[in-house]
Amino acid sequence: MMKKAIYFGLGAISLSREKAEKMIHEMVEKGEMSKDEARKFVDDAIKRGEEEKQELRNVIREELNDLKDLFASSQSDIEELKNKVKDLEGKLS
Repeated sequence: MMKKAIYFGLGAISLSREKAEKMIHEMVEKGEMSKDEARKFVDDAIKRGEEEKQELRNVIREELNDLKDLFASSQSDIEELKNKVKDLEGKLS
């Protein structure tokens, strides 16, 4: 449970390797994990943080593309409506 919380914290705020190692060093000093476990944990946490950053970038790109498509559709819809209004005005004249 504690590891999950730390993984979440490390990934969520994307700590630098230096800060993560300092935090893990403190855990080693307190006897909460061995040096080998700490090194593996830091490496895994950094890797996981990078993966989460990439996933976030992908989500943002998808959302921006959706907005761009929506805007493009809206613009074409507006142009189509303008043309229809002009046609109707021409018919009424």
